[in-house]
Amino acid sequence: MRRNKEDTSHTIQTIIKIARIHFTDYGYADSSLDKIAKEGNLTRGSIYHHFKNKKGLFYCVLESIQKEIAKRVEIESAKSDDVWEQLLLGCQAFVLAAVEPQNKQILLIDGPAVLGWDTWRDLDEKNSMRLLREQLQMMLQQGHLKRVSIDAMTHCLSGALNESVLWAANMPNHKLSLEETMKIIFHMSQGFKNES
Repeated sequence: MRRNKEDTSHTIQTIIKIARIHFTDYGYADSSLDKIAKEGNLTRGSIYHHFKNKKGLFYCVLESIQKEIAKRVEIESAKSDDVWEQLLLGCQAFVLAAVEPQNKQILLIDGPAVLGWDTWRDLDEKNSMRLLREQLQMMLQQGHLKRVSIDAMTHCLSGALNESVLWAANMPNHKLSLEETMKIIFHMSQGFKNES
């Protein structure tokens, strides 16, 4: 029984890994389940068995990217003991990860278009936005933030990050765009600093 679970898990991870490459290189519309199956030495039926359809597979690929980005945010923000620096390091990790070529097509272009804004946003909320909310809540409880609505601040800051990522991804000089984004995020966040 355990062997079957391991085989199933291995098959699912293999399909996701191959599909991620195809969705990145060709986009959702031009990716073929037949080619994904063939590359994994599987049948198309195996993909349908585990994911129901192409959209279901795409959802799982996007979810895996969202989880990877959330992990990177956690790792980067943990590099400092200063709560403000943790916030900025986490924001920077999100922005840098989102514009990487292996994430950009799936996360920024096809994700909202294929799954719809609500589903895309739900995945973001479960991962990166959740971490942002936890950081802000902790900062408020420790007296580092002005008394503001954490829900409102989370959504405003997350929205700014998402829009900045979309903008930076289309700029010819990504590095400069990302530096400018982080300057703006820094100055925006300083407005919420509790100076008392």
